[in-house]
Amino acid sequence: MNYSSIIICFIAAIVLTPVVKKLAIKLGAVDKPNHRKVHKKLMPRLGGLSIYVSFFIGFLLFLPSTAPFWPIVVGSTVILFVGILDDLFQLSAKVKLIGQVISAMVPVFGGYSIEFITVPFGDKIEFGAASIPLTILWVVAITNAINLIDGLDGLAAGVASIALLTISGLAISMGNLPIALISLMLLGSTLGFLVYNFHPAKIFMGDTGSLFLGYMISVIAVIGLFKNVAIFSLMVPIIILAIPILDTLFAIIRRIIHKKPLSSPDKSHLHHCIIKMGYTHRQTVILLYAMSGFFSLAGIILTRSAMWGSVIILILALIMVELLVELTGIISEKYRPILNWLEGTKLKLK
Repeated sequence: MNYSSIIICFIAAIVLTPVVKKLAIKLGAVDKPNHRKVHKKLMPRLGGLSIYVSFFIGFLLFLPSTAPFWPIVVGSTVILFVGILDDLFQLSAKVKLIGQVISAMVPVFGGYSIEFITVPFGDKIEFGAASIPLTILWVVAITNAINLIDGLDGLAAGVASIALLTISGLAISMGNLPIALISLMLLGSTLGFLVYNFHPAKIFMGDTGSLFLGYMISVIAVIGLFKNVAIFSLMVPIIILAIPILDTLFAIIRRIIHKKPLSSPDKSHLHHCIIKMGYTHRQTVILLYAMSGFFSLAGIILTRSAMWGSVIILILALIMVELLVELTGIISEKYRPILNWLEGTKLKLK
């Protein structure tokens, strides 16, 4: 496998991002500060365009004749234009969702879908005709999950990079070198952009970048992870993407509890809650990187463990999630069953 691909995509992103920044300002694709956002000044967005172009350069150089992967590029181009239009004109949630579904359908009808998963005791569940809507749902869900965590400088790009590094490593270990190459090229493009996006950011990736990255990661996971024969194949991509998935899940739960529309924005996402705990912008991002790294490591170990080892890892991961929920108050500050029990036990021991 040609590892120089990641370097070429990295350099391409470093060169292209300042150009995209000037283009964003010229087109008026800027993010204005408001009560929900952390930044205090106008910021150019559209930065995801440099990630896309850098990746596409790598694709043309290293995978031009690999016809089976062109549906991924076509679908990612569709979602890219949805993001560009949103960064320029602020599309409605309904229009964005339609664009996401259309882009998800491209690789599905190109032959990529979640046809089966393996579960404990080695059983395989075949989805049959349900594989098409299930795959579309997965792609749309992960696309939106990455989009929702794009709330701090470098957060979405960093979390996506950790996920891509993990997926590429797993793909190499499974012998799936084309998927490893695609993941590494996307990783290089994202890291090159992150040079300008880490706090204090000079440019935002915008929906152009967050939708593109979410889409690509979701499709890569379908091809590279869901179809392996390991126990708990369903759980591996979910654990690797735990931070964006959990943030999205908690946002849905929070809005249902407070009887608000699911598309309504708020300032109670995971990164907002951690900042409220007293951490700085940079500390919050690094803390979330560490959490993403923890879950990615758990996903890697899961692929190497026997059944009971996998069960223990999943239990530990669930405990970690529960403590994260209670400590941050992401659902409700009053929801603290484990912490209250620990405090009660501590008082009894005294």
